[in-house]
Amino acid sequence: MLYTYCAPCLFGLEGPLGNELRHMDMEDVSPENGRVYFKGDESALARANIRSRFAERILLVMGRFPAASFDALFEGTRALPWEDFLGADAAFPVKGWSLEGALHSVPDCQKIVKKAVVERLRGAYGGDWLPETGPVYPIQFAIMRDEAVLYLDSSGTGLHKRGYRPAQVAAPLRETLAAAIVDTARYRGKGDFCDPFCGSGTIAIEAALAALNRAPGLERSFLAQSWPWLDKSLWERERQSARSREFRGEYAIFASDIDPRAVELARQNARRAGVEELIRFSVADARSFDRHTENGTLCCNPPYGERLMEKESAAELCRAFGRAMEKNPGWRVYIISSLEQFENAYGKRAQKRRKFYNGMIPCQLYMYNVR
Repeated sequence: MLYTYCAPCLFGLEGPLGNELRHMDMEDVSPENGRVYFKGDESALARANIRSRFAERILLVMGRFPAASFDALFEGTRALPWEDFLGADAAFPVKGWSLEGALHSVPDCQKIVKKAVVERLRGAYGGDWLPETGPVYPIQFAIMRDEAVLYLDSSGTGLHKRGYRPAQVAAPLRETLAAAIVDTARYRGKGDFCDPFCGSGTIAIEAALAALNRAPGLERSFLAQSWPWLDKSLWERERQSARSREFRGEYAIFASDIDPRAVELARQNARRAGVEELIRFSVADARSFDRHTENGTLCCNPPYGERLMEKESAAELCRAFGRAMEKNPGWRVYIISSLEQFENAYGKRAQKRRKFYNGMIPCQLYMYNVR
């Protein structure tokens, strides 16, 4: 049976996510703003959770219907076949959002969706009481311009939480965005790769995972593994399939930071990710960057600061780093920053730019010496 799924993502990642899902043999892949819809069987749910580098979570689409009033929201929700997925003891917390429509109160929408699902399940199973002591099926709703879409969240913890980064330095880069930067740089393990502002090591770790073609969700669990209607064996089958796609090789991945504490933290995170042996860590000042190789790929997220003095300091750091990179003209450079007038500070206009969001922070990926 084919199901319709939705993979929310950070704004700017719709293209990479759509391509990734097509490479997983998903059907009818359709990117929209901040999400990608696709179709697949039950195995597709496990495959997307385990292998996606760019999705924030994987949602099973329950239905879509007009919802210009609370009555319409109630009736549309009650009409959906919840009993096909939720048992009589299922727990089903509800959350969501509503924009640009007649329904403004999200708490009221939550209550109405909850009540409608309760009535549907009572009609299916009989009785007046639903204990909600069984498997958890988080229900999400999205109401936009008087149209509602309802989902079941199969992931639980967001997919950007790979499990290797329990501790962070200030202003961390989300793992899914780091993976997208590595993907944009087309790094697949060939040549030198460097992050001279490594912080907690996220970019270098995602580069190592990409070089290995290792599925980011291989070692973590997902909420849908507890759903009784899903065949338990499909999760191990998809994990085995992901393992069979891994590569082996010699890689030159370098990660450095001026802060020794950050370097040690990055090393610990790489160890948790199982890629410590692939990354060469060092304490170094990016303002003196020189890898002594003619070319390579550099991806980084320099500090950008939130207060005035911090921004001025970040701009001066970019100026110094730009001067250092003039001595490395053969390197392909990808710098993500939310710093206004970054190019003026860096001293060079980018050949290409791409807009991303790190959480809610708008950023630009500035690309130099790219083809």
